[in-house]
Amino acid sequence: MKELLINIESMETRVAVLEEGAFEEFYVERSSPAPLLGNVYKGKVTSVVPGIRAAFVDLGLGKNGFLYLTDIMGPASEMEETVHIEGERPAAAPLSGGQQPRIQDLVRIGQEILVQVIKEPIGTKGPRLTTHLTLPGRFIVLMPLDATFGISKRVDEPKERDRLRGLVKELRPPEEVGLIVRTAADGANRKQLGRDLRFLWSLWKRIKARSVRASAPSLIHEEYNLPLRIVRDNLTEEVNKIIVDSKEEFRQLHRFLAQTEPHMRSRVELHRHEIPLFEKRGLEKEIERIYNRKVELPSGGTVIIEQTESLVAIDVNSGKFTGRRNLEETAFITNMEAAKEIPRQIRLRDLGGILIIDFIDMNAQSHRQKVFNILQNAMHKDRAKTNLIFLSEFGLVQMTRQRVRRSLESLSFQECPMCQGRGSIRSVMTVSILCLRQIRRAFQTSKKQAVEVTVHPDLASRLFNEDRSSITAIESQYRGRVIVKPDPTLHPEMVKVEPVA
Repeated sequence: MKELLINIESMETRVAVLEEGAFEEFYVERSSPAPLLGNVYKGKVTSVVPGIRAAFVDLGLGKNGFLYLTDIMGPASEMEETVHIEGERPAAAPLSGGQQPRIQDLVRIGQEILVQVIKEPIGTKGPRLTTHLTLPGRFIVLMPLDATFGISKRVDEPKERDRLRGLVKELRPPEEVGLIVRTAADGANRKQLGRDLRFLWSLWKRIKARSVRASAPSLIHEEYNLPLRIVRDNLTEEVNKIIVDSKEEFRQLHRFLAQTEPHMRSRVELHRHEIPLFEKRGLEKEIERIYNRKVELPSGGTVIIEQTESLVAIDVNSGKFTGRRNLEETAFITNMEAAKEIPRQIRLRDLGGILIIDFIDMNAQSHRQKVFNILQNAMHKDRAKTNLIFLSEFGLVQMTRQRVRRSLESLSFQECPMCQGRGSIRSVMTVSILCLRQIRRAFQTSKKQAVEVTVHPDLASRLFNEDRSSITAIESQYRGRVIVKPDPTLHPEMVKVEPVA
């Protein structure tokens, strides 16, 4: 059974998903910057760049969104990996001569256009946009501008698929719109699907009316906040309890479920205890461990997770575990534990993009296959789109995971002002060598009789002690005096050298 725990604070909202009491998923949303994913805007095209087949669109946010040609021509191609599309998918009509459209043939500078954010701004990149709007409900996703019908691939029972297909036909949705039946619809009845469709159709009519009245650029529709999104997307019969520590959010969840799933309102509880919800459930320490590079495995092995600009590197080590028989057994047991834990860490940290997993080398093909199967099965829990490639001869698994938001680490940390993102600073000995060079240069260029050196106390201690002979040699060579002044406010790598009379 699952529990959803929702913590509301003034600057941050957190949601934890527990399965059989185990901490499996974690979501964070900050009040600033405001989340954009799923929002619908009436934007204005500011530039068209044929070289990258994209247009830049002013959304009124200060940073333009970018709209690729592929996100204008048709719904996201990733949809086919998660949804069985039935019938022909609509595509942009080719130009005369059979050529595919060019970006400059589809949009022009100054054009007003209705777009939706499909990827949050990451780093210096603005939000990614699409003209193919999707409005998700509990059981159905409405695609008001695409006559596409599909069913989630996670609904894999043929009889259930046929049943859902029949129910949707009975509802007689407008011919010009598309529908995707979500995984949550597995077992849903006609009344539930009908309620969802009516709600989404009413929402689309309001969006359409606002878009006609509004001037560009402006926000037309704002996606639900984090608690409502999590409940909408995760509430199944497996979820037996939703605990929230805010009265206002408690009432909002009740209102939402009254419209979508009235029989589930009883599962929402208000946390009234004096001890904060996450602290009472022992989650604060668990959350702190998410930020650690090193993850301990039951046998004594470890998993090291390093996020870089281009990819996420995950390294598996045997650590303190030496096994009972041989190296192959040690590697196999450690890798099996890591294959179960790594998918959980990926979900908790919301890691995306390219991920490389370096398992301990195993000689037996059967062991390699078992480890990969465990990893693959554990990844099935992930709601994000993933793709895995079997272990290479070097023991590496390459995978990609859909990234639509900033990772938890990038959301919570900033570049270290001490090391400028290197993750380390120069040793005291290294800085001392550089300092001595600067002192020599100061004597050579200034012709002064004394040089004043202001440094961090750790470096000052070394100059006074281990490197005292080097200071004496410089003083003798240039017939001058070196004055060392400690300053605890200085960066450990900073050295101030000033010639004095």
